[in-house]
Amino acid sequence: MSRRTRAALILACATLLTPLNGCSSSHDDKASPTSSSESSAKATPTASSTMPAVQQPPELDASERLAGRQKATTGNAALAFTQGKKGDALIVAVRCQGAGKIKVAVRSVHISFPLECQAGEVSTTYNQVAVKGVEHGGVVSVEASSAVHWSMTIGRGTPAEEESSTSTAESL
Repeated sequence: MSRRTRAALILACATLLTPLNGCSSSHDDKASPTSSSESSAKATPTASSTMPAVQQPPELDASERLAGRQKATTGNAALAFTQGKKGDALIVAVRCQGAGKIKVAVRSVHISFPLECQAGEVSTTYNQVAVKGVEHGGVVSVEASSAVHWSMTIGRGTPAEEESSTSTAESL
């Protein structure tokens, strides 16, 4: 996927997923006021045999660097990821198949997100996290039922540009 296409998807999805960052049960209300977060997701259901199987972890863009990878797994697991550069965003890409929910958590920065996986469908979700402390190495934990097969790629890259938070008021 081209960087331009991905950036457009990130901006579109960030608007929809803004409440997601505040919904984590491990959310830290004492976060630095200068910290920022951006979460983006893109689900791609498999409609034909040309799409990748869950055994293949998601791919990163050419400009992103690999920090960790987990091949097809069932049930709970934890995957360590390497330290990045200051200013890097953390990319967590998960591919899943099988009826059930999974919870993905980056506990060191108090970020988590749920994913709904479907039987007979392979879906891939990309999340980019840009908060204070994410440049450090850490662990991504996955809680999943044994009915769900999943794989994961963790990467590092330049944070996507945030959409302006200014809104326009309409006069009546």
